[in-house]
Amino acid sequence: MQINEDQIIEFKESTLTAISPLDGRYASQTAPIKDYFSEYALMKQYNCCHSRYRIKVEIEWLKFLHSKSMIKQGNSVLSLTALDLTYLDLIYDKFDVTKSFRVKQIESTTNHDVKSIEYYIKEELDKNPILHSMKEYVHFCCTSEDINNIAYSLMMTDAKNNLLMKSLEGVVNKLVQLSHDHYNVPMLSRTHGQVASPTTVGKEFANFAYRIRNHSELLRNLKFEAKLNGAVGNYNAHLLAYPNYDWPILSKQFIEELKLKHNPFTTQIEPHDSVALYYSYLNLINNILVGLSRDVWSYISINYFEQKSIKSEVGSSTMPHKVNPIDFENCEGNLGLSNSLAQHFMNKLVISRYQRDLSDSTVMRNHGVCLGYAVVGYRSLIKGLDKISPNYETIFNDLENHWEVLAEPIQQIMRQYGVPNPYEQLKELTRGQKITKDSLREFISKLSLPEDVKKKLLSLEPKDYIGNADKMARLI
Repeated sequence: MQINEDQIIEFKESTLTAISPLDGRYASQTAPIKDYFSEYALMKQYNCCHSRYRIKVEIEWLKFLHSKSMIKQGNSVLSLTALDLTYLDLIYDKFDVTKSFRVKQIESTTNHDVKSIEYYIKEELDKNPILHSMKEYVHFCCTSEDINNIAYSLMMTDAKNNLLMKSLEGVVNKLVQLSHDHYNVPMLSRTHGQVASPTTVGKEFANFAYRIRNHSELLRNLKFEAKLNGAVGNYNAHLLAYPNYDWPILSKQFIEELKLKHNPFTTQIEPHDSVALYYSYLNLINNILVGLSRDVWSYISINYFEQKSIKSEVGSSTMPHKVNPIDFENCEGNLGLSNSLAQHFMNKLVISRYQRDLSDSTVMRNHGVCLGYAVVGYRSLIKGLDKISPNYETIFNDLENHWEVLAEPIQQIMRQYGVPNPYEQLKELTRGQKITKDSLREFISKLSLPEDVKKKLLSLEPKDYIGNADKMARLI
């Protein structure tokens, strides 16, 4: 087939030519993340009207200064009408992709991203004869980090609340569903890879559901810290310009109005401790889900779980019978990538040379990459969990073939009724031996136990010895 020039151009602009899988193979899954962590989003949050990023922070700071009667017009305090303030908001509200190119044009000259935002806002103020007089108060007493740290904290708050938490809720909801669906399906546990006391399929999912929900709540309640205190964190310029104002109180007020946590002690940069804490939670959650993926993968490998096959899918290029657990493998791989970045964020961002160095700047631009791999991993996990169902025949046959797991309860009853050396007797009976229903019952029948107790043990089967696993699975 002949390929024309239009098709070549389309190919070059397609996801096939992306340098990262997040913008290529997984582009449809990660598209919402661009609303929070793209270059454009850093200038102005894309869709969520409650968010305030660089331009919003600058505009809000300008309005805040006006509200405190700090902006002068000649020798008088500048007084703005509600309509004037609306015009200020429109600078943010009407900021679009076209206007972002103007910011990039300015940056090509200044070689400074925050300064280009300042100059862009000043250009917009010049278009209004009243607001023109306040343009030199744009970025007043601010260092770039004052704007950036607040912008990043807002970006990460919005992405956490609107993307990450919803993704984790989807994982938890799926695990709870599986817990309830299979709450009373008994299966052998495997401690150290060896058969052990039975549990239920539902209880094993409930364990993970509880852990993810628990740590997700810590993540949900985390507030990112922010500062607005000048070049080295001491309000040097603020106090020189307006010595009669309580700047620490004003800074705290401004930051808390943005629903962030005020950090009063900083250098030029907010030290990113809350960001590191966020990534420690994310790293922990991802590791728990890697453990889940590996467990389910292993259960599939021993035929405890069956996977729904999709007719059009190919499991292996050469072995047509295979239905590979690729969703769990995909989850593990992507969460590993997410965690590698999370660990770097934790280790790197809390360190700065003296009062400021820029090595954190390029790292901070990769928050979306870390979240992107996490979201892809969560989606793969849910997709995989949607495909599995217990293989009852294999699970029940395995229970029936391992009567030795009842050595534990028999031993405890022997202890309770004073039978000597219960552990040693059962060790000699079971260790390295093939134990059957008949051989175990023969052992029980010879024990010096009350008849009603003996009858209870003789009626016990591996599938019944599940403790309160079924109740716990329903409780989650």
